[in-house]
Amino acid sequence: MPPLGVTRLRLPTGPRADLALAGVVLVLAGVAEGQRLGSNRDATPSAIGAWLLAVAVCAVLPLRRRRPVAVGWSTVIGTGIYYLLSTVDGPLVVIPIAVLYALAAQGRTRASVAMAAVMVIGVGAGVLVGGGDVSGTAVFMLTGWLVAVVALGAMRHGRVAFAEEEARLRATQERLRIARELHDVIGHNMSMIHVQASSALHRLHRDPTQAEEALTAIKLGSKEGLRELRATLGVLRQVDEEIPTAPSPGLSGIEDLVSATARAGLDVRIEHSGSPSPLPASVDLAAYRIVQESLTNAVKHSGARHVVVRIRCGDRELTLGVQDDGHGATRAGHGGGSGIAGMTERARALGGTLSAGPGSAGGFIVRARLPFSDHHEPIGGAVDDQNPAGG
Repeated sequence: MPPLGVTRLRLPTGPRADLALAGVVLVLAGVAEGQRLGSNRDATPSAIGAWLLAVAVCAVLPLRRRRPVAVGWSTVIGTGIYYLLSTVDGPLVVIPIAVLYALAAQGRTRASVAMAAVMVIGVGAGVLVGGGDVSGTAVFMLTGWLVAVVALGAMRHGRVAFAEEEARLRATQERLRIARELHDVIGHNMSMIHVQASSALHRLHRDPTQAEEALTAIKLGSKEGLRELRATLGVLRQVDEEIPTAPSPGLSGIEDLVSATARAGLDVRIEHSGSPSPLPASVDLAAYRIVQESLTNAVKHSGARHVVVRIRCGDRELTLGVQDDGHGATRAGHGGGSGIAGMTERARALGGTLSAGPGSAGGFIVRARLPFSDHHEPIGGAVDDQNPAGG
């Protein structure tokens, strides 16, 4: 498999996209102004002013991420003055249109609508005073374009907000599911332990035999509670869901994940390290789900072609790393996949951590640490030393 650093042709994103757009528009505007000068190359004051305005409008575009509204008004006003000075229909209007879309996509709908209205009013005023080739049809077409641009930006903002709200809702549902299951599992056992402990304290001196029986019941009850707690964390099943008939997935089934991902056009390499050992069901399931969600996000959101999955099993913790060669910055800017919140909740439920973000050399990296005891019970629960039947 080629290394993750293989360079492929990609469209620029983020600030580089702003620089690329500003550069292309400036070159095209320069070509248009050069045709305006003609063969004698006599630069009139209006031509010089128009050229300087084009440079200024293109130069402020990369600053829109810091001062979006100020840059928006600067490009709208500068472009309007440019068309008053210039006699050519240059492409400079692309800059304020791009800014309007970005503002609407950020949720600044009022500002984008106000700027669009100023542009339409300015062009309409030019029609009323007889502004050259500008006609009522041009005003109508410009109005349609601006309405479409603002509407598309608002739709983009709505989709992003919906995805973020959906991720928060899933995380909340995950916490509620954990709380409900833990309440059912722990409540009964803790109540039984409290009753038996009170009985043991009351009878300790008067009837040691019954006190010993109560302590034995506490031991068995606490062990059963721990076993049920591990099963709850491993399954995290809704109350109204059907009881699974197949064992919970784990890292033993990761090859099936790789095969399914390969059919989607993603090349996955798995690197194992550490000392392989049986994992608790909760850790095994969480690790599988984290890898699964990371691969899904790589296919759907990053545009990656290669992914490396690193699995290291230590004596007390399992560490995971999933690195792709996709658009890391783009994913981080849009929340990176909607399942990151759910993955984080799974890791926190086990006392671990999870981080996700763009890598220093590009791509997107998910790192997870899932701790467990070095004397943990194997999958399916441990057997009592004094009770081989597990009772």
